[in-house]
Amino acid sequence: MSTDEHLDPIPDSFILQPPVFHPVVPYGTTIFGGLYAGKMVTLQGVVPLHARRFQVDFQCGCCLHPQPDVAFRFSPRFYTVKPHVICNTHQGGLWQKEIRWPGVALQRGASFLILFLFENEEVKVSVNGQHFLHYRYRLPLSRVDTLDISGDILVKAIGFLNINPFVEGSREYPVGYPFLLYSPRLEVPCSRALPRGLWPGQVIVVRGLVLKEPKDFTLSLKDGTTHVPVTLRASFTDRTLAWVSSWGRKKLISAPFLFHPQRFFEVLLLCQEGGLKLALNGQGLGATSLDQKALEQLRELRISGNVHLYCIHC
Repeated sequence: MSTDEHLDPIPDSFILQPPVFHPVVPYGTTIFGGLYAGKMVTLQGVVPLHARRFQVDFQCGCCLHPQPDVAFRFSPRFYTVKPHVICNTHQGGLWQKEIRWPGVALQRGASFLILFLFENEEVKVSVNGQHFLHYRYRLPLSRVDTLDISGDILVKAIGFLNINPFVEGSREYPVGYPFLLYSPRLEVPCSRALPRGLWPGQVIVVRGLVLKEPKDFTLSLKDGTTHVPVTLRASFTDRTLAWVSSWGRKKLISAPFLFHPQRFFEVLLLCQEGGLKLALNGQGLGATSLDQKALEQLRELRISGNVHLYCIHC
């Protein structure tokens, strides 16, 4: 399929912004579709040994002068006797009353993964998998459309994701998995061992980018023999997504076709009693049946096709 071919209309919530790797700081970018409840932004990087401070601003616009409104500033300060984080909002040319959080949960010279989870009334921030702070909005979240990063920080990757729909509304805190660029362990075809099989509650995460002239993308779950109980297959020839059983029977998935050339994607599989639930780009798309014994006997995840992988977690 030509990249110039007209694509079917797809809801904005189905389209994920590609990750950004190794940007030069200061760095600013538009947030595709803006921010909304359920959106997540991940930031991977390293704090330089002599860092004094850095800022992560979620802004309303990207002009330099006058300074745009900033709905949420996250600013770790390392230069004081007691390092801390400042959070604040900038509106109408003035900074409002800042909130100071003791400690920074970050160390000079160390790598980090920060996750910003935007909810209805507040943003939650975790550092290296641990909840660190929350900040109530002072400006409407719908106004935010720009991310700006400046200061003493080395950025490895920025990710833009939707919350896992399988945990939405629960108290479970989202987990941020790092993006990797050109990792030998992610070369396609790629496999991961499942030494204990799959059990209820386990989530498989696959993130990547579709190549320029793709033909197919396949995610297979194999047992200890050559048997393949279940396969998820995207065909670019007829632009269909389907579950394929071990005997070759197809069950088409009724949803917009998301695997377009040079477009970022995220596949989530949730193991539950009686089968697997599927989500693409944070949107739940139903389930396929598989008995618990078959799930427990699965031993390998295999991925093949015309994609470049950034992350596999299982």
